[in-house]
Amino acid sequence: MLQLQSAFGVLALLAIAWACGENRPAVSLRQVAIGLAVTIITALVLLKLPPVAKAFGTINDAVGTIAAATRAGTSFVFGYLGGGALPFDLKAPGADFILAFQALPIVLVMSVLTTLLFYWRVLPPIVRGMAWLLERTLGVGGAVGLSAAANIFLGMVEAPLFIRPYLAQLTRSELFLVMTGGMAGIAGTVLVLYATFLAPLIPDAAAHFVIASVLGAPAAILISLIMVPETSDKRTGGSLRDPDMLASSTMDAITKGTAAGLELLLNIVAMLLVLVALVYLVNAILGLLPEIGGSKISLQRLLGLVMAPVCWLMGLPWPQAVTAGSLMGTKTVLNELIAYLDLSKLGTDALDPRSRLIMLYAMCGFANFASLGIMIGGLGTMAPDRREEINALGLKSIVSGTLATCLMGAVVGVMT
Repeated sequence: MLQLQSAFGVLALLAIAWACGENRPAVSLRQVAIGLAVTIITALVLLKLPPVAKAFGTINDAVGTIAAATRAGTSFVFGYLGGGALPFDLKAPGADFILAFQALPIVLVMSVLTTLLFYWRVLPPIVRGMAWLLERTLGVGGAVGLSAAANIFLGMVEAPLFIRPYLAQLTRSELFLVMTGGMAGIAGTVLVLYATFLAPLIPDAAAHFVIASVLGAPAAILISLIMVPETSDKRTGGSLRDPDMLASSTMDAITKGTAAGLELLLNIVAMLLVLVALVYLVNAILGLLPEIGGSKISLQRLLGLVMAPVCWLMGLPWPQAVTAGSLMGTKTVLNELIAYLDLSKLGTDALDPRSRLIMLYAMCGFANFASLGIMIGGLGTMAPDRREEINALGLKSIVSGTLATCLMGAVVGVMT
């Protein structure tokens, strides 16, 4: 019954995207059917074919190695604060874990590895191959197909660097597709970080994050073409180029990757500090209101009620939908990092294994208000002539990115 519920949710989420879209008569049912088929087939191949699943299982070993390497660096630099041997007896289990010194530095290592893989020309052929597949199967232009494929590995600002010369030429639908692709995925620099949090709760968590990143490309294209359909015969193509992040040497790549990772790390730390403080203040104000149902009103509780029906559509039992809805609300208003941290603290009584897996996919995207500011700033700088249109599509891209990740969650729910 839960699988049938998820199947109904797939259709319901597509209907919500259509209702929230513009120029509804222009939506191509043929393109929607092909997009849905590609999304489902991609999920089947990645999740159900034993050889593919086994190949993705090796990703967890790679993640463990990267985490161990990072721990070696943090323990050397920060001592016991970074995970080194404690100079005293530990009295409270878990009290020796310090997020900023032990987990978050993984972002630095992943930033360097990503930059090196681009400089060594390992990732660009993979990205181009994905772009070719998206262009042939979903009928999108080569430029936006490349940007969507690059979002599998890169963030919402880094991926459009691949097509920077073409941003001014994109149609409105193509521009929205680029924005939705950024909102419906996460960067490789944080993928390992999130997998580290959820590894104790979800088997092969790292593999599922990689699958979610790949699945996000066709899902984002599907949702974006429903919400802002293409009305022009023009498809932006052009020769595919490497992003401007490429360095002049291996050492230069390490230096640039470290600098970029440090900026990202500091932004994450600052945003976490500020957002957690703001949530505390909001909850303190809401706590002044009369209690409802024997408990105080909180932001998480309100968001849980709003997002609970969406979580039910993905295939979660209703008693668990409110808890899951709170996670989705936290992810949308704050960011996915805080939501994944909250998920990692939940016991099996709050969410069962199937529900936790669905939520891993549903929250695997940058669709939140803080990311919107980053995207508008980045794309506006790369395409100043389109700044007004980018601003106009901003809030809609949060909706489309959220619907795309929820669609992934529902598809996974059908298969589990």
